[in-house]
Order: sequence, then structure tokens, then C-alpha cells
Amino acid sequence: MTMTRLLVHVEGQTEEQFINEILAPHLKTKGYESVSARILGNARSRNKRGGIRAWESARKDITTHLRQDSGCIATTMVDFYGLPQGNGAWPGRAGAFGSSARDKASGVEDALAASVSEEMGEAFDGRRFVPFIVMHEFEALLFSDCAAFGRGIGQPNMEPKFQAIRDAFETPEDINDSPVTAPSKRVESLVPKYEKPLFGALAILEIGLARIREECPHFAAWLTQLESLAN
Repeated sequence: MTMTRLLVHVEGQTEEQFINEILAPHLKTKGYESVSARILGNARSRNKRGGIRAWESARKDITTHLRQDSGCIATTMVDFYGLPQGNGAWPGRAGAFGSSARDKASGVEDALAASVSEEMGEAFDGRRFVPFIVMHEFEALLFSDCAAFGRGIGQPNMEPKFQAIRDAFETPEDINDSPVTAPSKRVESLVPKYEKPLFGALAILEIGLARIREECPHFAAWLTQLESLAN
């Protein structure tokens, strides 16, 4: 059996912890030799909420790793909400307004795949790059189980308020992305001391992969695709 290595290019420490502690153990049972996260660029030296890097820089990271390890598959886990739209815009982001969450994500992901394939050249096997954009933000995944979300951050009394937000949308991934109504903004309005790297990681560990998969169809499609590429 041929084993495969998976490298996940992530936005920050919360996503890094999610990959290493939750996603990696699951995918290794599906046949991956290794699953690891790598923060794009020099994110560790930026402020905690410094935002994602320009696409040209991010693409360089991705293509460099693809060339260095011909046996690896690369994917991404970055928030749609924070993608640059002006200087350094990520492909597909500017034209995504007004679409459904799934269509927004697919439009950006298709554009990212095309950009990486173009940079890698005609001989590149497109199956080696599986772009994934979190809709609309990592915090949306926490609404997959509002009771577990509350327990995870030590605020079980917040469950009804979290659930009221969740019930207003078809899926957690549909919770929208304005500067006021983005998932993290909603959480911060209810939990003023919410700190993404700490609380997000605690909550996601409490919620677990299976529950997120049940509630978030775009996330589920990405996970299924990664599983199918394991061998």
C-alpha cells in the first residue's frame, strides 16, 4: 500500500492545532503516512489577528512545498472572511459576493487550483493540491454543536444564545461575513474575553470531527476528498 503525506497550509495557530490534534489522527487511519500543518508565511511573528498573507506569497509557500516533496498532497485551511481583496487579493474572492456559501467557496477554490496548476506547469498532477476555504470563518465550525461549544470555553450558559444564532441559518457555514455579523464577531459580542487561539481550540476539541462533518457540508466534502486521496 502506498502511503501519502498531507501538508495543510493554515492561517494561524487555531487551525494548526485543529489539524494536528483532530484531523491528523483521523486521516492517518485512512492511510496517510503523515499529516501536518504549516502556517503560511511568517504568521507567528504577526499579531494574533494579523490576517492572511497576499496570494502571491501564499502560492509561493504552497508551490515550494509541492516541488520539494513530490510525494505530498497539499491543501489549505483559511477563512473566506479574511481573504485579501485589494492588494494581494486571492483569486476568486472579489467576485464571490451575493452567492451561496457553497458557491462562494467553490469559486475561490477553483481559482486557487488553477493558479497553483499554472505556476507548477503542465506536468503537475492537479490532484496533489486540494484547496479548502472555511466558510465563512473558523468560528462558524464551532456552531456545529452549541452545547459542546459552550462547555469547551467554560461558558455552558451560552448554549441558548449560540443555538439562536445557529438556528437562523441553514448550516453553520452560512453564518455571514460582514464586519458585524461574521461568526467571530457574533461570538465576541456574547463572550467579550473570547480569544481565538485558546478558546477556539478548546471548543473544537470538545465538539469533535464527526459533529462538524454532520453539520457543515462544505467541510464534509473536503474531508471526504482528502480521505479518497489517502492511497
